[in-house]
Amino acid sequence: MPDFSTLSHLECSRTGEVLDADTVQGTSASGAPLLARYDLDRARALVTPADIAARPPDLWRYHEVLPVRDPAHVVTMGEGMTPLLPLPRAGARLGLPGLRMKDEGLVPTGAFKARGAAVGVSRAAELGVRAVAMPTNGNAGAAWACYAARAGLGALIAMPVDAPEITRREVVVSGGELYLVDGLIGDAGTLVADAVARRNSGGAGYQDTSTLREPYRIEGKKTMGYEIVEQLGWRCPDVILYPTGGGVGIIAIHKALAEMRELGWISGPLPRLVAVQATGCAPIVDAFEAGLRESTAPADPHTVAFGITVPKALGDFLVLDALYDTGGTAVAVSDDELLAAEHALARDEGTWICPEGAACVAAAGRLRESGWLDGSETVVVLNTGSGLIYPDTVTADAPVLAKDGRIP
Repeated sequence: MPDFSTLSHLECSRTGEVLDADTVQGTSASGAPLLARYDLDRARALVTPADIAARPPDLWRYHEVLPVRDPAHVVTMGEGMTPLLPLPRAGARLGLPGLRMKDEGLVPTGAFKARGAAVGVSRAAELGVRAVAMPTNGNAGAAWACYAARAGLGALIAMPVDAPEITRREVVVSGGELYLVDGLIGDAGTLVADAVARRNSGGAGYQDTSTLREPYRIEGKKTMGYEIVEQLGWRCPDVILYPTGGGVGIIAIHKALAEMRELGWISGPLPRLVAVQATGCAPIVDAFEAGLRESTAPADPHTVAFGITVPKALGDFLVLDALYDTGGTAVAVSDDELLAAEHALARDEGTWICPEGAACVAAAGRLRESGWLDGSETVVVLNTGSGLIYPDTVTADAPVLAKDGRIP
């Protein structure tokens, strides 16, 4: 189906070098991430927002601006169109009556990583890849292993020993090949790259799908941006806060907003994008506050929000570009602050979110207190996963009663 996707080419995010989109690609010659580009004039002629509204409620409703050329190659478990929930009690408490949460805890595998996996695995399968391989802080590896299983591909996953236990189990139950590394995600990445090179020398057909080392994870995640705008009646919110580790989500949302503006689906100023990190690992915040275009890895990165423990992101310059371009900012919150926000939000709204998402709620409160937010804005916080993935962030001590006892 030639009109299913308007994918045109791949482009180096640093130099603008053009590469063929129909072969398996990693990074550019300069080592930078590749970005998928589309014939947006053709896309505009093929589909309108009204057309999209009549389609099934999953991320593939935007298929003209996604990279899979043949619908027969779509690998899906129904991911996408997650709720954009008003948070009236939390918003009142924080002085942000326009507060909403995009809740990615409801996608398959329990985290937003399913979006990138769905599109990345689909395109890998379409291009003839036989197995995917990646380092992960947990959620991405779990998602890619599950989607690889659905596509009939192999999956090689390496994660730090401190990654959430449930994500290990997701990899194992879906048949992935799992290794635990006594180190950080960068150490796992070094081991994966070596394994892929050795295995492919024998023609094994592995693709290194590390963060931003293949071009299509971004494409799955950019659908969060499309959905937020569609769910607001094709209007942009004023501010979007995103928990930032590898940075793919915020890069992707920025890309989606630029595409929608070029398509003519939105107009006016773009939402101010806010990168949220933890004080124990805040390279983007440090770089932003110094006015820099790239980040420097912290000496001792650590936070309970394990998904954003990324000392040096390959696409850090793209994250910072997104903040500068939209008049946004970067905020770091402490583990104590984000855990308090996680508990407070559950009491306010009945939703148990992941610590990375809770960091955004804490950051929204901080920005309101500082006056960066004045309280009149429509503010969207991204919850990137279910709190169920992180059971250790909550203890449940309760009295045990005798069967003939009495509840006070």
